[in-house]
Amino acid sequence: MKDVQRQRPDNPLDIQKVGVKGISYPIVVADKLKGTQDTVASINLYVDLPKVFKGTHMSRFIEVLNEYKDHVHIRNFEHVLNEIRSALEAESAHMEIDFPYFIEKKAPVTGSVGLMEYRCSLMGTVGKRREFKVGVRVPVQTLCPCSKEISEFGAHNQRGLVTVIVRYEKFFWIEDLISLIEGCASSPVYPILKRPDEKYVTEYAYEHPMFVEDVVRQVASTLSTKSEFSWYSVEAENFESIHNHSAYAYIESETHG
Repeated sequence: MKDVQRQRPDNPLDIQKVGVKGISYPIVVADKLKGTQDTVASINLYVDLPKVFKGTHMSRFIEVLNEYKDHVHIRNFEHVLNEIRSALEAESAHMEIDFPYFIEKKAPVTGSVGLMEYRCSLMGTVGKRREFKVGVRVPVQTLCPCSKEISEFGAHNQRGLVTVIVRYEKFFWIEDLISLIEGCASSPVYPILKRPDEKYVTEYAYEHPMFVEDVVRQVASTLSTKSEFSWYSVEAENFESIHNHSAYAYIESETHG
């Protein structure tokens, strides 16, 4: 049959990324306590397309992915991407994976256990350049230092979301990165809180007030002491409780490949 994708396009322009998005797919990720954790990811796969070809063969992305059934993880990212490059006869290949990761978390006083969800992502590129990144989105609590300073009693606090992306160069535990981030806010967020826990969390946050600027600086400062991360970005958004807007801050390390 005629290969229409290999015909010349009407507009001969190079395309940097072409492929498939939003593939729902089971994957296995490393779990610090249990060894592995099964989850379901949303996967995007792309290659570059030179100007001499009209299109790419979309089905080949899925064929390669199916070859790695139950074995899609950060340690074989490069193998998967090189298979895609070969199958699509491309110079560069890219993969993005977004998935929920669950950690059993105990309340700080009663020890009540619940499952806490964190959104994680894996990103990889091979070809003209080679780079792999890991991202985590961690909910936290922040208490406003200004509100505490000017109020006779109380201070407004809110839930926030800290997004950290690090360059992946050697193995590390997702749990450790999440713990690092949570330690840089006014308080972690918990799936279950009884009344003694709620009292503890409220008072702990009151003793650790943090602007959104403080959070990104503290996370960045802590990450900079970790030799396994040669590059990182930190983004924080506070969903303000007394304002009709969010507070936002972003910081990125100086070295980037």
